[in-house]
Amino acid sequence: MSNRENVDQLQVEPSIKLFEGEKALVITGIVGFILAVFTKIVIFIQGPVILPEGNLNDVFSFNAAIGSFILSIAAILPLARLKKHKRKLIRWTFVAASLYSYGIETIQNFRGLNPRFSQEATLVDLMAGMVFAVVSLTIVILGLLLMVQFFRIKKPFERHLLIIGTRYAFLSVLAANAAGIWMILLQDRLIGVSGNFIVLHGIGFHAMQTLIIPAWLLEKVQVQEIIQKRLVHIGSIAWMISIIMIGFQTALGRTVFELSTLPILTSLSLLIWFGTALTAAWIFLKIKKAAVKQESRASLSQL
Repeated sequence: MSNRENVDQLQVEPSIKLFEGEKALVITGIVGFILAVFTKIVIFIQGPVILPEGNLNDVFSFNAAIGSFILSIAAILPLARLKKHKRKLIRWTFVAASLYSYGIETIQNFRGLNPRFSQEATLVDLMAGMVFAVVSLTIVILGLLLMVQFFRIKKPFERHLLIIGTRYAFLSVLAANAAGIWMILLQDRLIGVSGNFIVLHGIGFHAMQTLIIPAWLLEKVQVQEIIQKRLVHIGSIAWMISIIMIGFQTALGRTVFELSTLPILTSLSLLIWFGTALTAAWIFLKIKKAAVKQESRASLSQL
C-alpha cells in the first residue's frame, strides 16, 4: 500500500464531536484525578491507613475510577441523541452525584471512617453513608437510562463503531453496577471464602475506556468496514465473556486470582480482547505514520 493510499485512508472529521458541550462533566472528571493525585501524595508521606477504619488507597482508586468514568460519559454523551433538556438533566445529575461521591469517600476516609460499612460512625456519619448509597443508585439509574438510549438509536447513525463499542461498554457497566448493588445489600465487598465483588465492580466500569477507545481508533482510518466491525465485536464479546466469568467466580465465593478453570478462561478472553485492541492501535499508528511522512514529503517538495 502506497503512502498516498494511507493518507486517503484517514477519516474525514465527523460532525458529532466527542466531549462537545460537556465542559462541566470534563471538569468534574478532572477533579477526580486531582483528588487522586493529592491522596497519592499523602499516602507517600504518611502511609495509607488512618485509624480506626480509613484507607487512603480506597480513596485514590475510587476518585481515579469515578474521574475516568465521568470523562468517558462526557465523551459519549454528545452521541446519545438526547433532547436538550434531558441531556442537561443527565449532565448535572452526574455532576452532583460525582461531587458528593468524591466528598464522602475522601472526607470520611481521611477522618478514619469507612464511608459505606463503618462500625465506628456517629448517627450523622451513618446518614451520610445512606445518602451515599442513594447517590450510588442514582448513578446506576443514569447509566441504565443512557444504555437504553444508546440501544434505541436506529440506523443510519454517524460514528457507528463508537455506538457499537459504547453499547457493549454499557453492558459491562451494567454488570459492574449489579456488583455494586450486591455490595450495598451485603454491606460488604467480600463473599464466601475469598470472593471479592470489588474486582467485578472495578473492571466492569473500565469498559468505558477498554471498549470505546479501540472503536475510536478504528473509526479514524478507512479500512474495510467488515474488518472494523469484526475487531470491535470480537474484542467486545471477549471482554463480556471475561466479565461473566469473573461474576461466576466471585458468586462462588472464590478469588479470580487463583489458578482454576474460570480464571484461566477469563485470562484467555482478556488476551483476545487485548489482541484486538492492540491490532486497532497498530492499524491507526501505521496509517497515521504514513500520512505524516507523506505530508512531510509534500512540504519538502514545495520548498
